[in-house]
Amino acid sequence: MPSPASSGPSASGPLSSKLSPPSVTATQVPRDAVCQGIVAAGAVKLVLVRAPAGFGKTTAMVQARERMVERGLDTAWLTLDRADNDVPRFLACLRQALAQFVVDLPPGASPLVLMDTLGRHGAPFALFLDDFELITDPAVLGLLREIIDHLPRRGQLVLGSRSLPDLGLGRLRAAGQLLEIDTEHLRFSLAETQRFFALRQTGGQPGAAAAELQHHLPDLHRKTEGWIAALWLASMALDDLHARHGSVAGFVTQFSGSNRAVADFLAEDVLDRQSPEIRDFLLRTSLLRHLNAPLCQALNPRSDSRRILEQLDAANLFITPIDNAEPDPAQPRQTPEREWRYHSLFADFLRAQLLREQPEQLARLHLAASGWYESQGRPVPAIDHAIEGGDMPYAIDLLAQHALVFLEQGRMRLLARWFAALPSALLREQPVLQVVSLWACMLTRGPWEAMALLRQSGCEHSDDPVVLAHVNALQPMLLAMMDRMEEAHDIGREHLARVPSGQPFADSVLCNAMAHVMGVLGEHEQAQRLLDAARRGQQGPGFNRMYSESVEGLLDLQQGRLRQATARFRLAVGLAGGQTALPDASYPPSHGNAWAGVLYAGAVYELHQLDQAEHLLNVYLPLARDVGLPDHMILSHTMRSRIAFQRGDIDAALAAITELEYLGHHRQLPRVVASARLERARMLVLQGQPEAASQALDRADDAPVWQRVAKRQLTAHDVDDLVIGRLRWRALFGDAAKAAQDAAAAVQQARDAMRLRRALKLQVLQAVALQRAGDAAAAMALMGMVLKQACVEGFVRLLLDEGPPVGALLRRVHAALHEASGARPDPIFDDYLQRLLQIIGPESDEALADQAGAAALAGAHPALAEALTRKEIRVLQLLAEGYSNSAMAEKLFVSDSTVRTHLRNINLKLDARSRTQAVAIARRLGLMR
Repeated sequence: MPSPASSGPSASGPLSSKLSPPSVTATQVPRDAVCQGIVAAGAVKLVLVRAPAGFGKTTAMVQARERMVERGLDTAWLTLDRADNDVPRFLACLRQALAQFVVDLPPGASPLVLMDTLGRHGAPFALFLDDFELITDPAVLGLLREIIDHLPRRGQLVLGSRSLPDLGLGRLRAAGQLLEIDTEHLRFSLAETQRFFALRQTGGQPGAAAAELQHHLPDLHRKTEGWIAALWLASMALDDLHARHGSVAGFVTQFSGSNRAVADFLAEDVLDRQSPEIRDFLLRTSLLRHLNAPLCQALNPRSDSRRILEQLDAANLFITPIDNAEPDPAQPRQTPEREWRYHSLFADFLRAQLLREQPEQLARLHLAASGWYESQGRPVPAIDHAIEGGDMPYAIDLLAQHALVFLEQGRMRLLARWFAALPSALLREQPVLQVVSLWACMLTRGPWEAMALLRQSGCEHSDDPVVLAHVNALQPMLLAMMDRMEEAHDIGREHLARVPSGQPFADSVLCNAMAHVMGVLGEHEQAQRLLDAARRGQQGPGFNRMYSESVEGLLDLQQGRLRQATARFRLAVGLAGGQTALPDASYPPSHGNAWAGVLYAGAVYELHQLDQAEHLLNVYLPLARDVGLPDHMILSHTMRSRIAFQRGDIDAALAAITELEYLGHHRQLPRVVASARLERARMLVLQGQPEAASQALDRADDAPVWQRVAKRQLTAHDVDDLVIGRLRWRALFGDAAKAAQDAAAAVQQARDAMRLRRALKLQVLQAVALQRAGDAAAAMALMGMVLKQACVEGFVRLLLDEGPPVGALLRRVHAALHEASGARPDPIFDDYLQRLLQIIGPESDEALADQAGAAALAGAHPALAEALTRKEIRVLQLLAEGYSNSAMAEKLFVSDSTVRTHLRNINLKLDARSRTQAVAIARRLGLMR
């Protein structure tokens, strides 16, 4: 079987039906108005076609796509199902859909690569996603929101859904980036109803019956209210009625309204008039999402399924053909199987009818489908049908054959979904599956639930060497994820003595987990040796390779090697799941791993690639939140808050911190709560609110938490802990000279522990303290040294997250560099400085002078000639908190131009030259806190 990473959407591949829209047939009514609306909406990012079942959403989308293709637009189609509520699978399907027109899409592309490739696609394109109501997973929805936000100017997403999707529609609607097509647009007009019956040639030969039908069509249209499903079913009933010389008037009179009861009545009427063979075929195959002859034959061994499908297709009854994708020229030439699907409304009716008439057959039919999929080497649908058929022993037998492979590839959500459906009593008879279920639980629902299940399972006392190898790896990893590092260290050292165990995956996880623990406890050399051992046990890319690169990236980052750490995290994101061939070729490897994704977001944030960092957080933060890793939760939420703060969206910044604090309380994680409060204090410091910041620091001062943090080298607290928070406050508002001395001592401690990134952060704060203490020369000398070290690795946010005081120092260093006589400055260092100053922006150019001169200006204005209005004081308060003009306008319910007018008036009344100076003068005058 060819690797899915290297094969495109082959016509005969298991994804062909998902990648192919239903065929356009001669009996379909052209939806000119709807199609024209979709095709002409090229300027909007999202077209939402939303209506209940039976309104022709899919048909309208198919016709619109055909028109786009005729105009030369690139298009791709993907029909979704419930199994797509799994980030790895969704990404795999999306990648294969996009491969229909994106020729340079790398195999196994990560979310970041997918969106970056789409963003660089020069030609106009539209991506069609049908049955979107089936997508409910927050992580998948977050990924779709990111795709929408980052679509290029001529890119478009067209969604078909029965319900309103959670995609931030209000924001898109307000920005004019959403076109909504609903039931009122999709209903047939009377003219379309007449066209529909004419195309179907209902009524037979011209004559009295045809004339009678035409006479009653307005009544039929009115009673169905243009509901296409009801009209379609009515047309089939009328065909039979004509054959029996029945009364059209009597038939139309039976309608009482356009509701589900009408559809069920019509469907039952039509079904009852089929031959026993056709009727039985329809019922028995109703549980299939897609139909092809071999699969249907497995469910109907006594019938000729190919003949029946071709007969139904020729008569345009019940089924809709699905276009096969173009065959892959790299694959052996073969004749593809034709595929069809039932209309969803009719399929729902058929399944209900099957349950009423032949309940005993339902399980057998699911098992027949399961057996067919197993014979085709497709374990995912095979297991799904076995579970739906209620044959749990068979499902467990199938899962036992493939579970370890799925585990190695990181398919945790898929595994968790299956284990949730399987009886725990049967799982207890399969110890290996029990430990696999523990891995899935740990990495989808968190370590606390997994630890409880481990205790209940009895796996710790198993005599099965495979089970014990996995338990040996699980225990220290669970403890580390629960923030119990010392316990993880002790038990992990015991378990390392049992390596090798003959289970490469478990041994590699154990070595990786212990490398992480050793790194947190400061034993860097031992951590490196364990990483080397973990790599020796790895068999190609996969979960463990991702884990190794992530852990080593953390060691690099602690030691100040930002570029190397970024490269490792980028590689880890691409490896999350590996590139090995899967047992089910439908789904290439996973890329939805929160562990690597959040770390990579942190690295690109540090490089000041804020859009890319936000983009990664939108994908990986929901996953990190679900799993509950403390460091990843802290990192992801504080990053989101800081990005919002940089953009002047203070409400969003506060919301991210508040959510983090809530999660800490809800999950009983004191370190997470304290970290949220610490970040709130940092924001208040930057807003120039010393009293409020001091109170926030006191609230964050959970002594047991920070005592434990001081003994460890935790990722989330390398450059953000209570020591640094207190130093920051004292450097700006307290005893600056003492703060500078304490910072110098902390720098030495960090260097002794090889925490060079932390040492850089402390030196930045030391320089800020020296500047405020009046030792400008020492401050500039120290900042110059820090900048040269930071330049080598490209650190940006490490410096600029400290706000205007650092900006003032940077400008002084830059000015001194260019005023010095002699040789020209190093061009690389000079470019680095220029970039930092460009990021700071022109307003900070005046910050130092504004702050230094604020007292004198305030003293020169003991009373204002013209008082500030209440609205102007409110604008000043928002300005001091860091709100941008647009954010202030939104909060005050005024336009941007009104905000600018307020700011001009404020500057005139205060005799201020800038925003920073206006805030400083207002505070000196007591106009605001």
